Amino acid sequence: QVQLVESGGGLVQPGGSLKLSCAASGFTLGDYAIAWFRQAPGKEREGVAYTTSSDGAKYYPDSVKGRFTISRDDAKNMMYLQMNNLKPEDTATYYCAAHYSYYQLRTGDINDVNYWGKGTLVTVSS
Repeated sequence: QVQLVESGGGLVQPGGSLKLSCAASGFTLGDYAIAWFRQAPGKEREGVAYTTSSDGAKYYPDSVKGRFTISRDDAKNMMYLQMNNLKPEDTATYYCAAHYSYYQLRTGDINDVNYWGKGTLVTVSS
């Protein structure tokens, strides 16, 4: 059974840190580009971190650059998102994703993404 399962979400104070994990099963994560997306209530899903399956290139939008770090452990079929200096506007449900094409993952229709997790809620509040 192919699935992605996120964990690590929760409540954190502004300025705090969280590390999200995503476990892949049923396929070889190392063959795919991966990304983390988030969706806040009433807003569209947006990508916050991307990395390739091959050369390790990464991309972050300005809203999280310098605060978020995406990583992967292909030997364990795992991916991660380290989030530092969290802000209230980071509050959202976070989703991991895997797609065969890095370019399409970054620029294509999210409805075409190969695999999605079901999400984990991150709340940043004092």
